[in-house]
Amino acid sequence: MQPGANAESDSLRRSLGARQIQMLAFGGTIGTGLFLGIGSSLADSGPAALLLSFCIIGVSVYCTMLALGEMAVYMPVAGSFCTYVGNYVDESFSFALTWNYWLNDTIALASHVLASRLLVDFWLPDTTSAVADSSFSTSFGIRSTREIVRTATPIISLLANVGLNMLPVDGFGEIEYWLAAIKVFTVALFCVIGLVTNMGVNNENEFIGFRYWKEPGAFHNGFGGFISSFVNAAFAFAGTESIAIAAGEALNPVKSLPKAIRSMSFRVLTLYIVGVLVVGINIPYNTPGLNGDSVRMSPFTLVFQKFGVPGAASLMNAVILSSALSAGNHSLFAGTRLLYSLARAGHAPNVFSKCNRHGVPWLAVLATSTLAILCLLTSHAGKTWSFLLNIIAVSNQLSWTFIGVTSLRFRKALRTQAKTHRLLFPNWTYPVGPYLVIILNVVFLLVQGWKSFFPFQFSLFLSYYIEIPLVLGLYLVWKLSHRTKLLTTTEMDLDTHWHNPAPQAEAAAEA
Repeated sequence: MQPGANAESDSLRRSLGARQIQMLAFGGTIGTGLFLGIGSSLADSGPAALLLSFCIIGVSVYCTMLALGEMAVYMPVAGSFCTYVGNYVDESFSFALTWNYWLNDTIALASHVLASRLLVDFWLPDTTSAVADSSFSTSFGIRSTREIVRTATPIISLLANVGLNMLPVDGFGEIEYWLAAIKVFTVALFCVIGLVTNMGVNNENEFIGFRYWKEPGAFHNGFGGFISSFVNAAFAFAGTESIAIAAGEALNPVKSLPKAIRSMSFRVLTLYIVGVLVVGINIPYNTPGLNGDSVRMSPFTLVFQKFGVPGAASLMNAVILSSALSAGNHSLFAGTRLLYSLARAGHAPNVFSKCNRHGVPWLAVLATSTLAILCLLTSHAGKTWSFLLNIIAVSNQLSWTFIGVTSLRFRKALRTQAKTHRLLFPNWTYPVGPYLVIILNVVFLLVQGWKSFFPFQFSLFLSYYIEIPLVLGLYLVWKLSHRTKLLTTTEMDLDTHWHNPAPQAEAAAEA
């Protein structure tokens, strides 16, 4: 125990170094959304629509990251944009968005846990094994080795996520650093091997080029297919904004956050867009096992199968399985810090703000894991995973929209109070960037559920639109019970939690 530390406290610790924050941000984003989610998007919309949606969402996310980074460097707190909404817009929106984003992280953890169940199918033949004929397996209701493995894998994955999040944050950051490094290296390697495969080094020894953009085609399912591809792209980029949540535990946020945001934005956009292009030119959209409810294989693994090197596809699938663990770590870490922030703000029971002697809010870790436990009970992993994918994507789009709104309000308050000179990481896209983020995401939120109407499919409609009334309902609950109001620019608090790296220089500047 450190000198002066209590066995229980209510404070996080600033223990994350610059390299850990960079890789936590970068690697935490790369998960099942990229490795598994783009398969269903490719099947629904075609390779050209998939690439276009990733490019457009990528631009929106880049502008979002710069807007958020500007505020996170100014006020490095664990609650991130949810706290900023309360400081610069309205406390009721902060209440609604923080609870919604916490729910988003619990759902994201559940989706990554379920993804591990889907990914092990690559190694499991869909046949009944000899174990099913034994009296032992019959007695305990076990039908096959396949069922045992599929049941055990997500349980082990969830237990590993919880265990790793119970570690001191510097230890957690180090483990996540290496898990993320493996993912980054794998995506880069995939892009190289995918291009080599496309040029003729494959099982058929044939040049592929853009053959599959002609037959079966570059687009699929018309406008409905194209517009629905945006929700898959949003799911793949989900988590980029949670880099700011780590600000509350950064050793030197003024130096580490800008560097992490710049490098992450460039690398994620480059790897994602190149990766999506490589998938689209090597895998036709009508490949079995990619689409929606029947999803059971990553298109990345299929490309490695086509490459033809023995064991390459299995190795790739194993890395993707580890990425599900890493992405689950990231979701649980972010959700835990949000629940901690809710408790500190009085929006959740105070017990969730209690930290152990290592500065880990352990009760918040357990609470954030609960939904994933419930998802282990589902007998339709593919359908459930696809349903959760849509909810997570829409939740992130709502968050990105409010980051844009908050950025505009934050800048206006700085001008009004003559404190713009305090910005250490100014957003160079302001004001165009925040407006672009708001407009694009509002359009996506309204129209990307197009295919749920023709014909009308209630469960699909629910996955696209349930988030909107949920956030509105949470907002109204707090608004009506606490009578909060939209803050004016003079009322906004720009001093509490402001991270001033040079108090004397600030005093001189204001003088």
